[in-house]
Amino acid sequence: MKLIGTEASQILASRIADELGTAVVDVKFSRFPDGELYVCAGGLDDEMVIVGSIVDSDSLVQLLLLIDACEGSHNILVVPYMGYARQDKRFKAGEPISARAVALAISRGADACITVNIHDRKVNSYFGISATDVSLAADIGAHIKTMDLDDPLIVAPDDGAAAFAETVAAVGNWDCDHLDKTRISGDEVSMAPKNLCAANRSVVIVDDIISTGGTIATAAGMLASQGARDVHAACVHGVFTNGAYARLKAAGIKEVVCSDTIERGCSQYSAALRIAGALGR
Repeated sequence: MKLIGTEASQILASRIADELGTAVVDVKFSRFPDGELYVCAGGLDDEMVIVGSIVDSDSLVQLLLLIDACEGSHNILVVPYMGYARQDKRFKAGEPISARAVALAISRGADACITVNIHDRKVNSYFGISATDVSLAADIGAHIKTMDLDDPLIVAPDDGAAAFAETVAAVGNWDCDHLDKTRISGDEVSMAPKNLCAANRSVVIVDDIISTGGTIATAAGMLASQGARDVHAACVHGVFTNGAYARLKAAGIKEVVCSDTIERGCSQYSAALRIAGALGR
């Protein structure tokens, strides 16, 4: 078995290889004069693990090209972050089901797939191959343990993320809640933990994805006004679009951390061990 990764996942691919005690394949990435992407892989194996987060259109094309380059091998696909997964249904006529389109496209040439905290696990049913999802909720909990916080309150940004937050909180047997929105007027909304008080507590807002960061930034200001000692944010996938990281820091969040499913400067915990464990089953 050897590992091969796209440019977007070269660090994570190497970490997975280290966990498995196997080699990483060298890949040449370049472009043709017209802008088309080109890849050329070094020595392949008869069993390949192809690692590629889909963070933009180029990373999707690179992943497709690597799958094709590994033709003839038994290929296990690892998609740490799957872009397009949030369009998982047709909301109006004429729309594609983007998650299905991408899942089917990358299934060709692969024998099985591993995803990490995919937005909705039903997306895995769109793959044309067996697809398994692993969660980093416990890894976020392990990181929070290192933050030296006194009895932190773990908070989900909404009730949809409550189960994820509960898994994080279980690591340290911490209190857990989710934010509840109360409309004060036509253009004013208040957010606070639904059941517990944030006053005089360190609050860690956790979610699978931080994209624009708008809700979390607003919540941080409100939690501070309610007497929270400090506010932190942790997620699996740090998308941070449109200046989201700076927005969160400007909102007073003390620390913003994510995993290496999308390789960032604030990637503080790795998906490598969970992925390696799934590959070993």
